Amino acid sequence: MQLNKKEFSTDASGWEEVITPYHHIFTINVKEIWKYRDLLFIWMRRDILSIYSQTLLGPLWFFLQPILTTLTYIIIFSRIANLSTIGLPPVLFYMGGTILWGYFSECILKTSTFLKDNTILFSKVYFPRLIIPISIVFTNLVKFSIQFALFLVVFFYYLFTNSNIHPNPILFALPLLIIITACLGLGVGIIVTSLTTRYKDLTHLINFAVQLQLFLSPVFFPISDMKQSIYKNIILLNPMTGIIEAFRYAFTGKGYFSWSLIGYDAGIAAVMLFAGILLFNTIEKNFVDTI
Repeated sequence: MQLNKKEFSTDASGWEEVITPYHHIFTINVKEIWKYRDLLFIWMRRDILSIYSQTLLGPLWFFLQPILTTLTYIIIFSRIANLSTIGLPPVLFYMGGTILWGYFSECILKTSTFLKDNTILFSKVYFPRLIIPISIVFTNLVKFSIQFALFLVVFFYYLFTNSNIHPNPILFALPLLIIITACLGLGVGIIVTSLTTRYKDLTHLINFAVQLQLFLSPVFFPISDMKQSIYKNIILLNPMTGIIEAFRYAFTGKGYFSWSLIGYDAGIAAVMLFAGILLFNTIEKNFVDTI
């Protein structure tokens, strides 16, 4: 039988830690998560090593994924559909959207199943459950960093060979854009994984929803070339729109940039993260029995 802290206080003075199921739904035990930071790094290392273990090309997939995706977009959207790239080289235009979108979608998809994927572990060992989704976000950040290095190679090549490239001080906002993306992916993923403890089919729905959102994001088309319409307004409501456009604008000086749109994206990310933690704290006590 588990006891709460009040019942255990007189006899537990010699214990290093007391585990209790009683906490407020608004509680985020940052101190406890920090205490388990070694587990966070171990989990990250395990995930990074296991992603491409027993694969033919191994870590090369970190580079091949954005390259193949970019080439596909160039063939379909630039060559066949003849969509505008606002005067930018198609490789630079599409890669700028691809790596950010890839980071966002991976954070959602992998976080959205972490409760189901680790049910046996959760039922046997105690540790802060949020360690796993946080480790997923940081693991994907490592992958993003590698792909971002590839993007920088392409960027610097065109910077010295193309007069249309004009980087600007918005580059200093790049860490903010990444943090917003991480919080958005983490928040949505936690919401979905919490709801799947009761509604199992949401796991399939989230894959479809992420793919659908891709077509409502300016990954392969520029928002700046769209005329004012209901369709443009729908795309602007997508919290990834401002982030992707700001990323491109920071490096190239072309595209659509608005601080108010970035503020909107940050607000949506904060709401999603807060709602995710709130919902997760609500189901954390008994999700092992229902999942």
